[in-house]
Amino acid sequence: MKELLQVSASPHIRSKRDINKAMRLVIIALIPTLIFSTYLFGIRALIIVLLSIITSVVCEAVMERMLGRNISITDGSAILTGILLAFNLPPGVPFWIPIVGSAFAIIFAKQLFGGLGYNFINPALAGRAFLMASWPWAMTKEWLAPVNGTLSGIDGITSATPLNLLKNAANYGDPHFVIKHLNEFATIKNLFIGKVGGCIGETSALLLLIGGIFLIIIGITDYRIVVGYLGSFILLALVLPTRGSLLFHLFSGGLFLGVFFMATDWVTSPITKKGRWIFGIGCGVLTMVIRVWGGYPEGVSYSILLMNVFTPLIDRLTRERVFGEIRKGKK
Repeated sequence: MKELLQVSASPHIRSKRDINKAMRLVIIALIPTLIFSTYLFGIRALIIVLLSIITSVVCEAVMERMLGRNISITDGSAILTGILLAFNLPPGVPFWIPIVGSAFAIIFAKQLFGGLGYNFINPALAGRAFLMASWPWAMTKEWLAPVNGTLSGIDGITSATPLNLLKNAANYGDPHFVIKHLNEFATIKNLFIGKVGGCIGETSALLLLIGGIFLIIIGITDYRIVVGYLGSFILLALVLPTRGSLLFHLFSGGLFLGVFFMATDWVTSPITKKGRWIFGIGCGVLTMVIRVWGGYPEGVSYSILLMNVFTPLIDRLTRERVFGEIRKGKK
């Protein structure tokens, strides 16, 4: 009888799935996109990804040693940060860009806040934002056309990515002609498959969608953030004067990369069910607002970072009552 009444320290609900396995599964879901990006942009894209991974792992180990923590590079989190940071870079950037960005992500956005589980913003997106603020010329100009495709996805227009083309259509000829071609089936098909220019890991909406659905099915990714994000994004894409069709906005830029692989980060997203709905909806609204009215053609990265900042407040406001808890003012 005494054995039945003994209670160990929390947590009392446990799972066979550990961090190492979860990280490996996310990395596996990103491998098809990495292979396809290497095919599209050549060995240069793969080198950028490898430089980013190596820098992330080395910086993680060095910082943990300096701060007196256990070395945890085998858990896969630094590798995943390196991949995601590289996936958010244009394929033509100088090789020192992924090194600097990954170092900032690990050192300043992760380790100085306590390491895995303590960072309040997504490290990969923080690294990207740092690079955008410091070297915008490299982050917005170093695009490469994919193999057998054009930078814009439209034959005859080769000097701009799809979202840049939509934002500044008048700079590339007759804006009505440009926007018409952006919304044609051939362009949408190129966007979906990935035969367009863009960041290394954002071009193929198809492969990102497959990887994202895989993570939802196996329980790594919470569907609430994904549905909230895509739902609010789709609603605004239908009602706001975007000039681009719904499918154009869904398949262009880094939407699927952000929705499935960065907004759903366990550390920087809410822990409550209601909070995850709010977080996802907020990301979708901010993404479309930035795309329509912002000076920058893409809004995924900044929308997620902004919602990361609000995550503690969202968790506090959506905290569920503990069984037997008595509200203040009541007896």
